[in-house]
Amino acid sequence: MKSILIKNAQLVNEGSITTADVLVQNGRIAQIGQRIAAEADQTIDATGLYLLPGVIDDQVHFREPGLTHKANIETEARAAVAGGTTSFMEMPNTVPNATTQELLEDKYKIAAETSLANYSFYMGATNDNLAEVLLTNPNTVCGIKIFMGSSTGNMLVDNEQTLEQIFAKAKLPIAVHCEDEQTIRDNMALYEAKYGEDIPVKCHPEIRNEAACFKSSFMAVKLAEKHNTRLHILHISTEEELKLFRNDIPLEQKRITAEVCVHHLWFDKDDYDTYGTQIKCNPAIKEARHKQGLLKGLLEDKLDVIATDHAPHLWEEKQGKYKQAPSGVPLVQHSLQMMLEFVKQGKLTLEKMVEKMSHAPAILFNVRERGYIRQGYWADLVLVDPNKLYTVTKENTYYKCGWSPFEGHTFSSSITHTFVSGHLAFANGEFDERKKGERMLFDR
Repeated sequence: MKSILIKNAQLVNEGSITTADVLVQNGRIAQIGQRIAAEADQTIDATGLYLLPGVIDDQVHFREPGLTHKANIETEARAAVAGGTTSFMEMPNTVPNATTQELLEDKYKIAAETSLANYSFYMGATNDNLAEVLLTNPNTVCGIKIFMGSSTGNMLVDNEQTLEQIFAKAKLPIAVHCEDEQTIRDNMALYEAKYGEDIPVKCHPEIRNEAACFKSSFMAVKLAEKHNTRLHILHISTEEELKLFRNDIPLEQKRITAEVCVHHLWFDKDDYDTYGTQIKCNPAIKEARHKQGLLKGLLEDKLDVIATDHAPHLWEEKQGKYKQAPSGVPLVQHSLQMMLEFVKQGKLTLEKMVEKMSHAPAILFNVRERGYIRQGYWADLVLVDPNKLYTVTKENTYYKCGWSPFEGHTFSSSITHTFVSGHLAFANGEFDERKKGERMLFDR
């Protein structure tokens, strides 16, 4: 691999911003310092640019195998890299579901051949695959995924005995989708009685409501406390759920952690009037007080990481009526720009953003040698121009589904370069796919 010297960058890392040079050799960060004089195959002048550790997104849906009309690992990994996400952890609700060791490894083989980003895949739990789940290697797989809500059809785990066993015996972090199935069904019946097949999309947060989220999250936390499980609750969407989480100990010591997603920080219920089913997702985007509460919870370290839950569907699929339109929003390409907008608005500091999008996922999942700009670590790096406007268009949106809720929106910052395991994979709108990403490893 060619060596790269990044000069005069504003390096944002581990709570501080400093002017520095970074030398990349053999895929890793060889040197960090001021005025590095080493020879390199390529030199990049980063004057006026921020240099960040690459984003680690702990929750994406890339749809391969089985749903590749919507997306595949190759297309979505390219979109991720274009947006500064260098590593992803992908969910098991593909077709077939990744619920055996063989099916899980099939996804790793596809990624090794096609993914421009670094990758890991969750093992999926069902009501009857406990033996398979317990075979999962904690050093080579990011975690176990449990759907404690009806979001994904037949992957719902609602057998209490199975849940107890998984929580008691799992050696990996358990990541859970928490919404109470019965609450949602009861609410849906009420709205069907009132509206028939013409339920307004704005009712989505009333059907998949605060009570459904809290009841399920509360149950997961109680199970984890009982068994001392390493639990990670995904996409927290309500202010009420924040009371379930601690901020009085360092992240390294937490056994129960929580994620917030960019769309729950950005949108609120009023946005259904503009976007309709485009922003229909599970858990639902709710009233503005939740958006405000989630940001406060993030700043106070009740919420530990920022992710996307990137979930693409075809535009045609999203145009159906409320009940027919699938839930999910394509987001992975613009998550960093969204949060940089929060920085510009004074809602978040750059240092905090990097902590929640890069450092914290690395800590939380025990990711080996990634998530920081440190000598000897893999060179997963992003250069950002904080003053270069970027308008989202169909042409510069790289998802296979071909659309984004941000089409026509202008962000105030641009991603100029993305380095994946030392390879300059994206630079000024151009991809270099001669080297693929690496399989993520975990120190457990």
